[in-house]
Amino acid sequence: MKKIILGIVLISTLCSCNKTQEKKTDKKTDIVKQSSEKDSVFLNEKTSDEAFQNDFDILLPRSYRSYEGKNPALALTENWIALYEENGSYYLGKAGFKIDKGFDECSGDSLVSILPNNKAIIFLDNTDLKTGKIKSLKINKEKIWPKEKITFNFNNLDYVLRGEGKVLSEEKVYADGDKEEVYKKVEHYKLYLKSGTSKEELLLTEETFNDTFVVLLFAGDIDGDGKLDFVFGANRDYEEERVILFLSSKAKNGNAVKKVSEIAVQFDC
Repeated sequence: MKKIILGIVLISTLCSCNKTQEKKTDKKTDIVKQSSEKDSVFLNEKTSDEAFQNDFDILLPRSYRSYEGKNPALALTENWIALYEENGSYYLGKAGFKIDKGFDECSGDSLVSILPNNKAIIFLDNTDLKTGKIKSLKINKEKIWPKEKITFNFNNLDYVLRGEGKVLSEEKVYADGDKEEVYKKVEHYKLYLKSGTSKEELLLTEETFNDTFVVLLFAGDIDGDGKLDFVFGANRDYEEERVILFLSSKAKNGNAVKKVSEIAVQFDC
């Protein structure tokens, strides 16, 4: 009789252990699944942030640091096109330049400088562009602060650039040539473009700036389709030079332009 009772107790205990183990196993599986879903979301967000790829490369007339024996400036050849200014007019032409090599004490590596033969804004690795004088607009206002907008008329079509964001503070500063201007510290900045009857599109967005702001460097017809193209300086930090190119011929889905190339050069020490 005692043996029978002991057997029942053992069977009951084993069943209880198995159920407990099953519950623990199920709970562990749920945790792994949740972790996997979070990882997936994180990866998708990261991929989205890094999704942009240049349609073609651009370079600036400046110095570039070398890393592990490689330097972006050495990619420039005579086959590239330069967007440059001469006597108030703008042209696309073969890239005229010199290469100067030196040493950068901050990075502890070599330094390669692109010295243009003219007032080049950018160099473009795009042989499809037609060279010669291009139609452009005179830029009277380079910065579009939050709650401001500027309107251009190009080939009888109106273009409106509009800024949004939060202004944290304002101060008077002296720019090149001792020209006094107002600098605004801005966060959550967005720049929009609308042309004619097209929908308004978001060109760029920046959460913060460190003693910098977005500057319109050029507005004109780079790709020869009769519509405006834009070159913006969009430095996020005072130790960065960043330029973004927008072309109208690459625009899709009813937009006026498309971002086709970007370059960001760091020179912190």
